[in-house]
Amino acid sequence: MAGVSTPELAAVVSNAGALGSIGVAATDADGARKMIAGVRDLCARPFNVNVFVHRTTEQDISRETAWLAAMTPLFSKFGATPPSALRPIYKSFIEDDEMLALLIETAPAVVSFHFGLPDAARIGALKAAGCLLLATATNLDEAVAAANAGIDAVVAQGWEAGGHRGVFDPAAPDGRLGTMALTRLLVQRCGLPVIAAGGIMDGQGIRAALDLGAIAAQLGTAFVACPESSADAAYREALTGPAAMNTVMTSAISGRPARGLPNRFTQWGETVGLSHPGYPMTYDAGKALIAAAKAAGETGYAAQWAGQGAPMSRSMPAAELVALLATEMNSPHRGT
Repeated sequence: MAGVSTPELAAVVSNAGALGSIGVAATDADGARKMIAGVRDLCARPFNVNVFVHRTTEQDISRETAWLAAMTPLFSKFGATPPSALRPIYKSFIEDDEMLALLIETAPAVVSFHFGLPDAARIGALKAAGCLLLATATNLDEAVAAANAGIDAVVAQGWEAGGHRGVFDPAAPDGRLGTMALTRLLVQRCGLPVIAAGGIMDGQGIRAALDLGAIAAQLGTAFVACPESSADAAYREALTGPAAMNTVMTSAISGRPARGLPNRFTQWGETVGLSHPGYPMTYDAGKALIAAAKAAGETGYAAQWAGQGAPMSRSMPAAELVALLATEMNSPHRGT
């Protein structure tokens, strides 16, 4: 998950025999260059670089103004004011030529796409650079589109997954398929190797996905509590509390549906009664509120992304967790 994965975490995971990953959606090409170099300083093994391929919502000034007005009382609690206007703070890979050039130059072993697919020229350029390409799919139509675009493998993201839901079109109906049903469906019908993602926290979960025909499993929430992640103390503490049992899907923080731990921000989002300004403009306001609250010592407005498997989180060094996952996966005692 972008914002939690660090070069150190990715390097440790890859060095331990899995595939580490860094998310560069929240930075520019210069920031991504530093992150990629940071992994390579610690690791000579393959790792994944994840980019967001979203279509930015067309800005609606009246909607943005109403949203900021509704957030003003929240900011006032911390002696702050909301932004005067909202910006599309994340540049989509669809239009980020500098990021494309960087990925071609540095040629990470794996590049993965979230929220959609880039055009044929970008896919072809990355494949020509030697990158294996993955794309998130939340349904069969998205997976088939990935196959037709020349993607090498698809990540089946179930409804249980933490962080941003990878739907191509957030305005379209969402079937909310769970990880196991989606994995099996894509294995049978999409024509690509399938990587299962969502709610998988231990080796038994990985084995279940493999038994359904997946070639691998992708774990995010399982690594949040590792010391190598960038999660702060409040995030780690929340993972061990009752909030972990009741994760929620919210669009109020960023403007796209994302699963995380319930808190004051998600509760406000359930009651605000307004249409948000879309992604990523909503995140501009959300990040400003999170920063204002944190500066005042309030952590109840943080974006603490986590999947439905959060109660099974284990705090240990990432290398130890990878080893434990492998042991559990290969254990004949799968029910314990």
